[in-house]
Amino acid sequence: MFEPVIAPSGTLLGLLQRGRGDGTLHALTAPRDEALAALDHCVLSDPRHDWQVENRSLYYARLYLDLHGGLGEIERHLFDPEDLLDTEESRTGLALAVLGHLASYGRRDALELLRRYAAFGGNWAWALDELALRDDDAGLRALAEPILARFPAHDEADLVAAVRDAFEPRPWRLWAEDPRPHVGARVRAAKEAGSFDRWQRQMNPSGPRPEWSVQAVFDWAQEGFERGAVLYVPAARCLSAVAGPEDRAQIVRAAQDGTDGARCTALRYLADAHDPEVLDLVEAAVESPSRLVVDAALDSFERMRSVAAVERARRWARRPDALGAAAGRTLACRGGAQDSELVLWALREAVRGDGPDAPTLWPLVDGAGRLGIACAAPVLRHIYRETASSHLRGHAARALAATDPSFAAGFAVECLWDCEESTREIAARHAETGDARVVDQLRRLAADPAEEDEVQTAVRARIGPDATAS
Repeated sequence: MFEPVIAPSGTLLGLLQRGRGDGTLHALTAPRDEALAALDHCVLSDPRHDWQVENRSLYYARLYLDLHGGLGEIERHLFDPEDLLDTEESRTGLALAVLGHLASYGRRDALELLRRYAAFGGNWAWALDELALRDDDAGLRALAEPILARFPAHDEADLVAAVRDAFEPRPWRLWAEDPRPHVGARVRAAKEAGSFDRWQRQMNPSGPRPEWSVQAVFDWAQEGFERGAVLYVPAARCLSAVAGPEDRAQIVRAAQDGTDGARCTALRYLADAHDPEVLDLVEAAVESPSRLVVDAALDSFERMRSVAAVERARRWARRPDALGAAAGRTLACRGGAQDSELVLWALREAVRGDGPDAPTLWPLVDGAGRLGIACAAPVLRHIYRETASSHLRGHAARALAATDPSFAAGFAVECLWDCEESTREIAARHAETGDARVVDQLRRLAADPAEEDEVQTAVRARIGPDATAS
């Protein structure tokens, strides 16, 4: 999947791509054709940097409802000839999830489109999962033959895998009850074969065993490294089971100059054990030419919860390198009020050097909120506006609620329409109700069956039994 191109945050398209509440508010006041064109663009060209964790589907589905938008562009996208060539779920996943939400809101055209795509489309499994949550038994039973026709009868391996790995098992359970041999019998046989495969995998585990030596664990980690598998985390856990006090010298030597796999494993093990030498070993490891060793050293350091680790972070925090950045994150997570200046410095440096989407920002933003750093509010507002990550924006909103007195009357209002439920929950707890839009949206969220329980709980804490804001 290509990296999405995100429009400027001041444009309607940029707001919708980011999933910001202001995107919905602007779309509802913009010319309808312009708003629908921007909405179609977002749904057909997924704007999320991480489509597996960021939410957009309910946000876009609600906007289709508000704009009375048709589904012609989504239909053309799903049944484009490219659907047969591009098998990545990310090409059609967002569109299918939007259709699923629309179907749950009663849009019959969305339900029919999902059924047709499940029968003939390339990403049929995703469509089937959407239907499993929303279609009736009759609709799902009608899909049995077209779905099973995808699997050749002479080789059931793919069917076994499909049944075994199905995210939503309801359609397969219905089809297993079908009296027709070419439907029910096939599905039942595939389910039995899948269960046997799972049992075999459980009975024949691979990997390290408790009777292994320390060196055998290091060798296993290095073998994984050589074939492109990062195994130092499970290897360190295994080391905890097989290593004794007499093995410490060997483990320290491996952390100093072992192979990459052994060095990463030893660093992780020593950090988890809070070994007195590990901080010096981490400092030496970040000079390694191996990116894997550097990343493992930083990750091992940031996992440490000891007073010594926090004190060392204070010494490292202003270093202009990856170890300095890790020290700033450590102080953001575990430092005290005396570390506010260092955390603020790290936050500003991260934005200045790597922009509003830098991965290092997540703990720094949380730390600014946890420590209540009021001076961080301008930087947090910049991150909120500009980041393309809806999750990071939610973290920024939570930090602003703790640091910015203007949040309740400002960003909290638009957050009620945000694409992330956790951000809507923050807004429901903080948004000032003097704005009529806030009261109306709180009522809508309280009545929407698709809304998350946590959001509705927060809303009901603000709305009394007589449906007036309290």
